[in-house]
Amino acid sequence: MSEVLLLQQRCRNSILLGESHFREFKTALEGKPGQKKPRRATDICREIGEALVAFANADGGELFIGVEDDGEITGLRHDDDDIRRMLEAPNTHVHTATALPMILAAKVAIDDKNILIFSVSKGTTEYYQLPDGRCVRRKDKSTMPAVVRQLQFERQEVRSREYDRQFVDGAVVADLDLSLLRAIANEYAGGLTPERYLQQLGLAEYASNGLRLRMAAILLFAKDIFRWHPRSQVRILKVAGTQLGSGAGYNVVSDETVPGNIFELISRSWERLRSFIAEKTVFGPDARFEQRYLYPEQACREALVNAIAHRDYNIQNGIDVFIFEDRMEIKSPGALLSTLSLDSLKQLQGEHESRNALVARVLRENEVMRELGEGMKRMFEAMDLSELLEPIPYSNGISFTMTFVHQSIYTREQQLWLEHFKDAELSRLQKRIVVLGMNGREISRAEIQKVMKTNDRDTYDREVTPLRNAGILAEFRTNAQAGQLAKNKQLSKNEVPRFKVIVEPFARVINRIAEASVPVEKSEPDRTVFIGNLAETTTAQSIEKLFNADLSGVGRVKRVSIPRLHASKQSKGYGFVELDSREAAEVAIERLNGVIVDGRNIIVNRHRDMKH
Repeated sequence: MSEVLLLQQRCRNSILLGESHFREFKTALEGKPGQKKPRRATDICREIGEALVAFANADGGELFIGVEDDGEITGLRHDDDDIRRMLEAPNTHVHTATALPMILAAKVAIDDKNILIFSVSKGTTEYYQLPDGRCVRRKDKSTMPAVVRQLQFERQEVRSREYDRQFVDGAVVADLDLSLLRAIANEYAGGLTPERYLQQLGLAEYASNGLRLRMAAILLFAKDIFRWHPRSQVRILKVAGTQLGSGAGYNVVSDETVPGNIFELISRSWERLRSFIAEKTVFGPDARFEQRYLYPEQACREALVNAIAHRDYNIQNGIDVFIFEDRMEIKSPGALLSTLSLDSLKQLQGEHESRNALVARVLRENEVMRELGEGMKRMFEAMDLSELLEPIPYSNGISFTMTFVHQSIYTREQQLWLEHFKDAELSRLQKRIVVLGMNGREISRAEIQKVMKTNDRDTYDREVTPLRNAGILAEFRTNAQAGQLAKNKQLSKNEVPRFKVIVEPFARVINRIAEASVPVEKSEPDRTVFIGNLAETTTAQSIEKLFNADLSGVGRVKRVSIPRLHASKQSKGYGFVELDSREAAEVAIERLNGVIVDGRNIIVNRHRDMKH
């Protein structure tokens, strides 16, 4: 029994770790420094009930009374009757229709000061309420209001919520990966033995016949995981095409299975997945070779870790990752918990509840997972930074799938529009502003803030000012005029359109450079079009062939001119096409501007006389 974790030491370890999603401190004193006196026991009892209900409605947790927010132990100065009332608060200060899943409520002496410790499990069958009917949940380090959407969970969901807390008959510490467990225990608190670490995190309890392990300990640390769970694995399938075939049409070109306990799965399956989503190695701006990925690493790893941590281990299936040519799907066993919704996940409200509360706690305490409830937000942000479509969460009642699509947020038309500003080297946010003003559309400050997803003034100035200085974003309505119009139309001034995106200055610059090399008088301006953004390999012959093919029945090419540097004979990246009619020139501009030639979206524009 020497390895039984003394309650006093357990409290010390927890207090040293500080407040978290699973831990809260409450002072028992009030008043100015040097004049502290005991707080009213009634107020403390109310706070105990509220904190424990919040923990039970989330992922369980511990509450310490007599400890300051910074971890200083100031203790209790209350009489025995008040302390007894506080210890009874889990019964007296929650709704009478339900009983909290309490683990512990005790008085502990530390450094000659008495404190109270309360420990409560995650609720598995229902939501818990306060005496006045209110429902609250723990979120990060705060207690937040919650809506009672479903008081009784379905039987399968109850089983899945209870799975990682079940005691496993016949399992002993020797069945765990002790080298991994020792390293994690020592990192958690120096000198802590594996047995005491397991108790500290609620993964094991001592009984008359020795230390009893919970399933969470097995899932996290098992030496031979298949002895306990035959489908603790991640299967990665690479598919040729955009749909999975069957029978003779089965089109899986690679099928790998990565087994292991949860810590092994997270590291090993991520290393394998990275190799599948790697696109190419490029020489980066810092003179080093960099690996580029089809999807942002942060989003993929976040989705994989979430699938491993939150899957339903009560279902004897593994996690499947399908890598199609146009998307990646990470599919985990178990539907989305009934207390969550797809809409709330997509709205990035930070909604969180873990099916496997003990597993999630260990991963969070070891910083394998970061702030609980923020994973979805990080996935969306990573895809947004890569200018790819938003992730797609989906639940069909038996599984949960996160899909990443390899497709730009910009339509083809928008991409062609942005080609006009290629030389301006627009930032990610500036591109979104420029797209707002396609085809002469008037835009407001409010719309700019919306596409930038921020109202921060510094961000606005940093992105908008360079656009205005470059003549790309032109103000056609002054601040005063916008104010007057807003007043007349009863709008916010920010909602009044004030800017237009201007393309012409860039066309003039390109044409001015080009016309300096090719005299206008040698061609007919009305029948000649300018072509820009040409690849070095693009020839006059290929341009002539393109134009004649597309203008069949409308006109023919008379001459193609692509100026080249004298020394290297390298193309200057622009040229001219003279056609046999003005009509053919107009049709060429309409049809061929933005067409891809040798990997470039070429510019086809009117030829402008420098004298004009």
